[in-house]
Amino acid sequence: MDITRFIISRRDKALLVGDYGLYRKQLSRRLLVVRKKLNYSSKGRKYNPKTPITAEDIGNNHEFQKASNYATLLVTLLQEKEKCGASTESVLEARAYRQSLRGSIAFEKGDWERCLQSYSETRLLYTALAQAKGSSAGQEDLFKDLLSNTVDASLRYAAYQLKLPRTMSIEAIVARYVPRENNTFVTEALKSNADLLQESGAAARMSMTGSADAPKTINWRSRTVKLEDASTAQALASLSVAEANLVSFLAANPDTDRRAKAAAFDDVLLPSQDAVDATKTAIDELTAEGIPQGDPRMQSLQITRTAVNYNLVEWRVGRNRVLCGQQDGAVFEDETVKKPKKLGADGESREVQEESLSRKLNRLKERVVLYESTLQSLESVKELPGVLADETLMNELEVKKAYFSSLRCLAIARSHMLQGNTRNSLALLSRALDLSSQASSPSSPSKSGTAALSKLEVTSAQADSLKGLLERSVLQYRALVELEDLNSAASQNRPSFNPSPMVERLDEYPPEGVDLTNLVTYPPKIQPIPVKPIFLDVAWNYIDYPGRPKKGVATATSGNAEETASKPEPRKEAKKGWFGFGR
Repeated sequence: MDITRFIISRRDKALLVGDYGLYRKQLSRRLLVVRKKLNYSSKGRKYNPKTPITAEDIGNNHEFQKASNYATLLVTLLQEKEKCGASTESVLEARAYRQSLRGSIAFEKGDWERCLQSYSETRLLYTALAQAKGSSAGQEDLFKDLLSNTVDASLRYAAYQLKLPRTMSIEAIVARYVPRENNTFVTEALKSNADLLQESGAAARMSMTGSADAPKTINWRSRTVKLEDASTAQALASLSVAEANLVSFLAANPDTDRRAKAAAFDDVLLPSQDAVDATKTAIDELTAEGIPQGDPRMQSLQITRTAVNYNLVEWRVGRNRVLCGQQDGAVFEDETVKKPKKLGADGESREVQEESLSRKLNRLKERVVLYESTLQSLESVKELPGVLADETLMNELEVKKAYFSSLRCLAIARSHMLQGNTRNSLALLSRALDLSSQASSPSSPSKSGTAALSKLEVTSAQADSLKGLLERSVLQYRALVELEDLNSAASQNRPSFNPSPMVERLDEYPPEGVDLTNLVTYPPKIQPIPVKPIFLDVAWNYIDYPGRPKKGVATATSGNAEETASKPEPRKEAKKGWFGFGR
């Protein structure tokens, strides 16, 4: 029988479209259908006495096992295992659900002692069911959500009403208030794990997260304070386990993709956020009770709040640095798209095209967003209690802020480089160089060496490497801008018309300098060129040359004129008919 899953799924389904009144009506209709199937309906008589249900009825009709919501009756009947065929887990699950209902009734009535007893037994039974060998991962998650959302919160509030110490953990409360005398269900649950009620091992065994013993103190800078809230201590215990798992994962998989590494940080960020939320809740509760800020408990919680919030910022920044890539994004490498090789029409494989410009710009935009998120996280640290008064910490934050601001300027400069805006790139690179100089200055408190797991620490080697890269980039783009200025000045001094190529004007000296872009005409064009000179001496007969008599020229000329005059003109034939056609 899967009692808990059945009830919670029906309850969630009803609450999606209504409230608990609709849920009650839905259960009433469901019970009426079940009673009709079991032939226990009144058949029109309103006050017909109802026949009691027996264990044999449960064994004969399996559908009734899913429909019954009367927990007390179900527990009583399921104890007769031989008749109804119920397993031990089904009996414990029905008992846990019954005790949760009794605890809820005691909570509404304000009976805090009975509420702690009922909910303690509920938590013990659900924990034993989750640790049973036959339980699946889905059942374990279901029990874990039920305990964290309802049972643990009710236990904590009832303990607060009974003035129990805040440092008392949930497991200690369960071990203290669970009813043990004449309780066969608790005895049955302890058979599989006898250490469930041992306070020394409660934190490790009863919390289904597998965390170790909760810490008693927390360190912040040079101060060590006592943890005043048990929920914060449990969250810090889970955080230490998650940190160890993350370090081992990164050490075992150094060549893993950066996105997979960043996803591994989520298992650390969740318990870290839980510790922050638990600390804030504890401070709000003390404030609601009227505890002054000068109280030692309040002072310890304020220091704990600063420590856990700073730790959360460190892990967030560490995740962003992993997503940025090598050297915190200082190196911008081309990504190779893993695609299957395509075959062309000739059957030969085609090469995959390189990364497009838009994809590169999108990757740079993602890095800028990560750097801005990091800078916002650093600014949020200044709002924590006691940070502004710590001058050393403020200097460290300014150095780290300058380091990540320099990386942000470098990413924006690269986007301008890809678009051909050389002047903008040079201005941004110069600004990034100034910021990196602050991060690598001798007075900056950066650590030396190499960090195995980069969170918020900036080593001197990282700062110096970034500064050297920016110095080389500034020199390179300063030269490019100078070349652009020279080319633009030369283009302004050129004449508006297009002169002939230099190869055709080799006999002329260029006073404004040689135009290297107009040496020859390429590709060559078809042009007429002289091959052989043609001499036409049309004035031969009219010029007196030495040694030639003038008379011969005149006689020849007159003779030619007489012959021309003596020749009669040819007679033109008259045209006959229309349009020159003869008749």
